[in-house]
Amino acid sequence: MAITAKEVQELRRSTGAGMMDAKRALTEADGDFDAAVQILREKGLAKAATRTDRDSSEGLVAVAQDDRGAALVHLKSETDFAAKSDDFRKLAQELAELVLASGTDAISEKADAIEDLKLTVKENIDFGPVVRYEQAEGAVIDAYVHGGGRTGVLVEATGVEPDVLHEVAMHIAFAKPAYLSRDEVPEAEIEKERAALLEITKNEGKPEAAWPKIVEGRVNAWLGERVLLEQGLFGDKETVSAKIGSGSITRFALAQVG
Repeated sequence: MAITAKEVQELRRSTGAGMMDAKRALTEADGDFDAAVQILREKGLAKAATRTDRDSSEGLVAVAQDDRGAALVHLKSETDFAAKSDDFRKLAQELAELVLASGTDAISEKADAIEDLKLTVKENIDFGPVVRYEQAEGAVIDAYVHGGGRTGVLVEATGVEPDVLHEVAMHIAFAKPAYLSRDEVPEAEIEKERAALLEITKNEGKPEAAWPKIVEGRVNAWLGERVLLEQGLFGDKETVSAKIGSGSITRFALAQVG
């Protein structure tokens, strides 16, 4: 009997099997869904479905870059052992290159390969950040991977020399900023921190007249730890903003394993 694509998709969703395995099982079972599930179980091809609720806190970050721009893909796994396998590393890099060529939605084209990898490593495979920066006229992009794929960075700027931007990319991997500028920090988050710092200042017995100045200084220090442009480059006194001079960083993306 004819097997429809919808039936194959439903069997794949329910069992985690690859597309061709699902189709073969349905054909062998003459279209009987339950019988096809049993066939896949007996062949050990339905086990991945039981892993989808497991935590995938390990993995690998891969980047790709050419004159079109740059891409970053965080492919997640349950264990570091799986992430170090040749098949896992190869797929992560293929995904990064695919995203670079065709955009972030293109990862769906590798759905079968991901399902097959789940069965090979016997782990839940998932995605962290998937990012693509298109090369714009006058912009410079740096793509950086640190720690053998433990951390990946994309950063885009204008008016910044490539070697300086590469330093900034390495700094991002080191300092892990949450925001580009303080304008991006939600006001509610700042006010919550300001209130907490005020209570700390009060409990230290500081003179009440000095509270506003002390709190404001501590808020600025707190922002300086989280905002890229205000961070000291690699922890030094010179800030990222000072390092890039009259240039401008327009955006950055950070992905890290764990």
